[in-house]
Amino acid sequence: MNEGAEPVENLRSRTKRYALAAIDLYVRLSRAPQAQVMGMQMLRSSTSVGAHYREACRARSDAEFISKMEGGLQELDETAYWLELLIESRTRDTPDARQLLAESDELIRIFVTMVKRRKG
Repeated sequence: MNEGAEPVENLRSRTKRYALAAIDLYVRLSRAPQAQVMGMQMLRSSTSVGAHYREACRARSDAEFISKMEGGLQELDETAYWLELLIESRTRDTPDARQLLAESDELIRIFVTMVKRRKG
């Protein structure tokens, strides 16, 4: 089920860096209730992406791989939503939030491509 050793390791590292960037963004949010609610939702979904990817790498079948990757896609899309709210509400409209949103979009494209290839 391995997509090739180098791409897998790169994506493992990349999804971990993504989670760490989300953690860093969350830690720097204001303590205002709305910031904390949106931030906690963003934190939960963003840190799940790498876990789903790692589970996909250990999949025993194409169907299991696709299921885990689609779970990761759902978490990426949810993270993008919370980041959009943080940015558009001006709660955290900063370069780091915008960069994390751009990385969400890029990872979504990568995950979609991997799922499509596996579905054949």
